[in-house]
Amino acid sequence: MKPTVFKGIGAVRRSGRPFVMGVLNATPDSFSDGGDHFDFAAAVARGHEMLANGADIIDIGGESTRPGAVPVTEEDELARIIPLIKTLREETAARISVDTFKPNVARKAVEAGADIWNDVQALRAEGAVETAAELGVPVILMHMQGTPATMQAAPEYDNVVDEVCEFLTERADIAMAGGVTADSIWLDPGIGFGKTLDHNLALMRDIDQVIGLGYPVLFGASRKRFIAAIDDGVEETERLGGSLAAALRAAQDGASMVRVHDVRVTVQALKVQAAIRGGKA
Repeated sequence: MKPTVFKGIGAVRRSGRPFVMGVLNATPDSFSDGGDHFDFAAAVARGHEMLANGADIIDIGGESTRPGAVPVTEEDELARIIPLIKTLREETAARISVDTFKPNVARKAVEAGADIWNDVQALRAEGAVETAAELGVPVILMHMQGTPATMQAAPEYDNVVDEVCEFLTERADIAMAGGVTADSIWLDPGIGFGKTLDHNLALMRDIDQVIGLGYPVLFGASRKRFIAAIDDGVEETERLGGSLAAALRAAQDGASMVRVHDVRVTVQALKVQAAIRGGKA
């Protein structure tokens, strides 16, 4: 089964709420759900569960990008995600995103049935721009200062909002110069990726500046560490309230998609927010 076309601002929901992307990490070490869906059957079941709970997209990753994460080989990453993508493509009509920065992994994932490339390195890997242009699928360009292993060591900015916007604009321009179409590009400010609490809060307050760049924006703050910095060090599974607060603020300001672990409650919160504002639920 194949999903409907999903490109650019023209694909954004008219219901008054953003798309919801459900996180499915087939890894043993991701920051929140690492190991929960490392087993193949558990991962497939989780994908079906998120779709039943209202997810519009399933984002499948085989390499953790949490702070301090250890890189995995391309072979291991492919072994974790390709069977999962193939199975969910065969069994559902879901839109499937692959969360990887490796061009060959993205290529194999699209061949297996993925529809979207979610790249935390914004096509900076060798050959990534060319691969994205060749594949022709929507690509999400995320801002990250440093690498997962180093990004939280000592992140610094003169003005985090301006610098993130400049970076994303530059990456979008480079992608288009390399053959990626404008309507295939999405942007992600990278909450929690090489940012302190103050940096994250500044980006969330001024997310409208990222949205104002003219591309649809993916916002991902689900269960992230900044919530614990605000609320007495709560564990990942205790960060639902903070995750919802951030998602609702981003939706209010015009984000086109939110990336979350807790699909059902997020969909409900966004439906209620849309209804209050007078849109369709």
